[in-house]
Amino acid sequence: MSKLSHTDVNGKANMVDVGNKPFQKRVALALGHIKLSEEAIRLIRENNNKKGDVLTISEIAGIQGGKRTSDLIPLCHPLQITKIDVKATLDNTGVEVTAETRCIGQTGIEMEALTAVSVALLTVYDMCKAVDKNMIIEKITLLKKTKEDIA
Repeated sequence: MSKLSHTDVNGKANMVDVGNKPFQKRVALALGHIKLSEEAIRLIRENNNKKGDVLTISEIAGIQGGKRTSDLIPLCHPLQITKIDVKATLDNTGVEVTAETRCIGQTGIEMEALTAVSVALLTVYDMCKAVDKNMIIEKITLLKKTKEDIA
């Protein structure tokens, strides 16, 4: 049976000690989607949303969210982030968001990628809520997580 890494022997929350792990190049890629009404999609496509450029603002929000992950997720370590790239793309049913995060560190950067996607999607939601009352945020998932030794 696998053991949860963020609990101690008594089952209490515990921040993992990564102090003895080597520094590595780490990359994570996450994806998510928000379903939108035809009207919301049209406004985004025409860049006529009253709150502004939905895709660009959501990308910036995603970057900001990824940078704040350790402030939001209690047992996440603050990381030396080297890159966060967030892309919001309009499709036939809404907006797809991808986030690639990179760091040099002793623990993974997947939570930052997932947070970046989530915040970007929440920003789309906030910017479109006046015209769409039935949005659905869906399919937030980690697509890739890698680590590479530093030579």
